[in-house]
Amino acid sequence: MTAWIVNIMTSLGYLGIGLLMFLENLFPPIPSELIMPLAGFTAAQGKLNIAGAIAAGVLGTVIGALPWYYAGKFLGEERLKLWADKYGKWITITSKDIDRSKHWFDKHGVKAVLLCRMVPGVRTLISLPAGISDMHIVPFLIYSTVGTILWVGLLTAAGYVLGNNYMLVEEYLAPVSKIVLAALVIGLVIVIIRRRQRR
Repeated sequence: MTAWIVNIMTSLGYLGIGLLMFLENLFPPIPSELIMPLAGFTAAQGKLNIAGAIAAGVLGTVIGALPWYYAGKFLGEERLKLWADKYGKWITITSKDIDRSKHWFDKHGVKAVLLCRMVPGVRTLISLPAGISDMHIVPFLIYSTVGTILWVGLLTAAGYVLGNNYMLVEEYLAPVSKIVLAALVIGLVIVIIRRRQRR
């Protein structure tokens, strides 16, 4: 996959970054943790402007969030879960993932869209509960954009600073993302248990 990402970015430049980040939102197995550090490394070589690379990444990500938002809005939770259990294995999404993102959204409201844009493993899926909950499109886009700027900016800057070692970003973030996801699940379980105890 790395060679494919490098090929698209080197041949299409900013358009390639935007396209890759758009696809990363539709197909979570494509890692932003590799795309944007590579963009930062390319900018460090003088082949791209770092601000342009960040802008392309943000634009691609925000546009890529819209199909999931509208899927949640028009298909609803139950249809999406059935679809995820039947076809989600191709893009590594299950009905349990949808449940997790929905609980996270229900707990934190619109802030979840901002926060989750910076959490690997959840950042793509948070668009679904936003759509399911009928969150208005304007705040959805604002919160998504702000969270994405922070995430994309961090990854791009890391690649810029690390230079040839830009792939270390993905290497170190992969276990971190698993830890963050596990912490979110544990936190959610604790909240549910406490609510039941209060009742």
